[in-house]
Amino acid sequence: MQNLQSPHLSGKMVKSQIAKCAEPLPIRWSRQIPQNCVPSTITVKLDPSNRWSVSLRVNDPRNLKLKSVTKQIGIDLGITSLVTTSDGEKIANPKNLKKLHKKLRLAGKSLSRKTKGSNNYQKARLILARIHAKIKDSREDYTHKLTTQIIKENQLIVVEDLAVKNMVKNHNPPPSPPGRGARGVGSDANWGELVRQLEYKAEWYGRQLIKIDRYFPSSKRCSNCGHVVEKLPLNIREWDCPECSSHHDRDINASINILRMGTRVGDRRKGTPTKKAAGLAVSVCGATVRPEGSKSRKAGAKKQKAPNSDARESRAVS
Repeated sequence: MQNLQSPHLSGKMVKSQIAKCAEPLPIRWSRQIPQNCVPSTITVKLDPSNRWSVSLRVNDPRNLKLKSVTKQIGIDLGITSLVTTSDGEKIANPKNLKKLHKKLRLAGKSLSRKTKGSNNYQKARLILARIHAKIKDSREDYTHKLTTQIIKENQLIVVEDLAVKNMVKNHNPPPSPPGRGARGVGSDANWGELVRQLEYKAEWYGRQLIKIDRYFPSSKRCSNCGHVVEKLPLNIREWDCPECSSHHDRDINASINILRMGTRVGDRRKGTPTKKAAGLAVSVCGATVRPEGSKSRKAGAKKQKAPNSDARESRAVS
């Protein structure tokens, strides 16, 4: 390929010769290539919206680690508030799918009326694909900006190890338009991608990411006295502790408990060598923190030795 080693190609149109192509491809670069980096692999893709993209793989020797800060944060993920922090801040969910749902529905109806294989079918398919691409692009852009901000402002980030695929399943779908049920809303929140980006960006920038087990009762535990309520339905967003009478916002209380659990395990594991700096994971073992119908409820009780099951650690993740 030609002109790929120049570090000042951002936004410029250049032509690059690729193997098995008769003519050089005109490419507009979106970012600069690091100095002294030679691309080892180039991938050319065509997406359903008829957009071409070129991605390059390089070995970047730069040290991107940021200066250490003292701030620590716990994060609770949700739908109405995409991110709730232990500082009391709530970051709203942009709901990119909801903004373009009407256009998406009309484009889908228009496509269904066309004869498959005809020119009009291809035109309608392209319109629908471009709407999907716009939703995807806006979701990815927002997620990248949010995760970068979180990583740069905090030294320690604690999240829950959520089973995202199970959470977005809608076993009893309501009679609502496509994309507006629980599955559509959960997928639009982009929880899995948000946590994935936090993991690799924490490794890049020298931050620590800790995951606590999904069965830890972060929402039902009082962050003031530690009392755990038996039931707390999802429709209850605020509640009062029956022991200490403290008033809690459900999401803020959960994020505070997540941070405390993560820092407790982080202190216990401090100084333990790890292969990667992405963080540590925590598994809370014990019958009291697992669902009633869980097969591992009794097994967890047998494994438990210490009376306090909150500080049980398990595996390190990359």
